[in-house]
Formats: sequence, C-alpha cells, structure tokens
Amino acid sequence: MKITHVQSHIVRLPDEEPLANGPASPDVKRNFVTLTLGTDQGIEGIGFTFFGGKLAGALQTAVEALAELTIGEDPLDIEAVIGKLKAATASAGPGGIAMLALAAIDIALWDIKGKALNRTVSSLLGGFRKRVPTYASGALMRGFPLAHVEKAAAALVKKGFRQMKTQLALPGDTNPEKEIERIRTVRNAIGYEIDLMCDINQRWDVRQAISIGKRVDEYRLFWLEDVTAHDDYAGLARVAAALDTPVAGGEYVYGIVPFRHMLEARSVDIVMVDLLRAGGISQWVKIAGMAEAFNLPIVNHLAPEISVHLVAAVPNGLTVEYMPWSARLFEEVPQPVKGELTVPDKPGLGLKFDREALKRYGA
Repeated sequence: MKITHVQSHIVRLPDEEPLANGPASPDVKRNFVTLTLGTDQGIEGIGFTFFGGKLAGALQTAVEALAELTIGEDPLDIEAVIGKLKAATASAGPGGIAMLALAAIDIALWDIKGKALNRTVSSLLGGFRKRVPTYASGALMRGFPLAHVEKAAAALVKKGFRQMKTQLALPGDTNPEKEIERIRTVRNAIGYEIDLMCDINQRWDVRQAISIGKRVDEYRLFWLEDVTAHDDYAGLARVAAALDTPVAGGEYVYGIVPFRHMLEARSVDIVMVDLLRAGGISQWVKIAGMAEAFNLPIVNHLAPEISVHLVAAVPNGLTVEYMPWSARLFEEVPQPVKGELTVPDKPGLGLKFDREALKRYGA
C-alpha cells in the first residue's frame, strides 16, 4: 500500500458550550486544520490539528508540506514515515507548529492502519477495555457567572455525568475567599458522589497553589490541574507534595521528552497529555508507557473522539475529557452514556468527516 494523495482544509467552528447551554461568543471561532491521506488501495485516513489561532493558515501550510512528503510511502510503517517527517522539519521541532502538523499526519496514519487491518485503533494499541469513564468539561468555565455554573453543574448530573470539571483562578477582582466560594458552591450543587476536577490553567504561582490548594482539600477534588507554570517541574513537585488533592498536568508541553523530566521530578500525580502537542497517537502511547512505569494514571486533553481510543487502550487510562469542541467535524461521534464513552466498533478511528460541515465552516 502507498500513499497517493493528501487534502487539507481550514475549518472555523463556532464557539459554543452544548453540555449545559453555556454562554457563547458569536465572534469567536475555533480554527481546525483537517487532513485526509489517500492510498492506492482506496483506503483513506483522517486526522486534524488545531491551536493555530491567528496562525491557522501557517499551520495548514505546515500540514500540507509535511503530508506531501508521505506520498509514495507505506502508511503502515508509521514510525518510518514520522521519522522521515521529523527529519524534514530540521530545527523547527520538537515543539510548536511542526509538532502540531505531525500530529494530524500521525493520527491519519493510524486511521489507515486500523482500516487496512479491520481493527479499531484502540485494539491496535492494546485494547485494554471497550468503555471508559468520561467527564464533562467546558460547561463550568471561570468566565461564566456563578449562578449559571451552579445550575449547569446540577444539570450535568441529571444528564448522567459522574465526573465534571470547573475552573479557579477567576478573572477580574478575585481573592482566595471568592475562589473557595466557587468550589463550595459547585460541590454543594452536585454532592460528594460526583467527581469534581478543577483547572487553574497555570494562573497561580507556587505559593498560591499551595495556600489555596490546601483550603480546597476539604472539598475532595478528583484533581487540581495545571496549578502553576507547566515547565516549573520543581515548583509543581512542591505543590504535589504539599496537597492531599492529586495534581494533574502535562497538557501544555510538546513531544515526549518533557514528560520524562516531569515524572522524574515527581511533578504530577496524574499525567495529562494533549494528543496534538505530543505529536499524535504514536507519541501519546509512549508517554502512557512512561507514566505506567511510574505507577501513574494518564488522561487526555481535548479531542474526545480520538482520545477514547487511547484511554481505553492502555491499562493506566483513567478518564476521557469530554469537551466536544471538535464534534462538528464528524458525521457521528461517541456520546456519553451514564458517564462513560464506548470505543466505536468500526475499523480505524470509526470517524468520518462531515462534508457539509467542512463546506459550511470552511475558511
């Protein structure tokens, strides 16, 4: 089998919060770059990437330039193909746009491999289980009014979610008392039978993370996420050692090497990997192996349609972030049922691009 053609699009999806009908920003768009790799046997693989922001055009250029180098290659030799592309990026990697572009290609290669072998990607990666827990994300954002967040949290429970994530490090004139009040309000709305996570998005320094973190320990959070600068491994380790609440982190780093440093420093209790910044499926599962060696669970960041395969495949997969920003790209996606996602039973990723959506939202 040989790769014969490539096709990519920029797709600008609307900013929306469908899980609990949160406030939308009509002028805000999320820019995705989609990719299709075609073969001489008629099998096509799909992938996507984003985080381009205003650089979406540059990201698409990188995707196309690297994808064209795969023409004539055997798509089943994934490591060989990705190795060739990494060499082609020269000193542009291992971070930034180069890694994001590689991710789209790597994802599409795995989709082809699954279709060619009539197996799901999850099965090819280990197939540890068919269903995984999932948590609602994006419905309880820090910018939403507290009254809305309180109602939305209760609504998520009624929808069957057993896990959900909110945010602290509030915008504007905040203080520790307001931060604690928000967690208290959400916890009271859902009770203690529901797992509650909380994202800080690197907005605290180490002192704040320890001080406020200790005060929220009593609310039994499932984890505190990205509590301080993502590359302050020593600082993260101080926070993790000081709190009873587990510390999650890793979504902001690129490639696999930073995870070695993070794990060796004991910076996190839960390893969170962004599929796109990591460089795709191949790199994600390598990081999962590293985490397992340190007896740590692994979770995804975004892209639940693909990440369900990954978290389900490995024995230390914990839960899938269900933030459906990319759902409109596809005809059909896995849906949460009673707080779980089921791996699609179709070969490859089990996904098809929604051609009408790509046309409607195409740049």
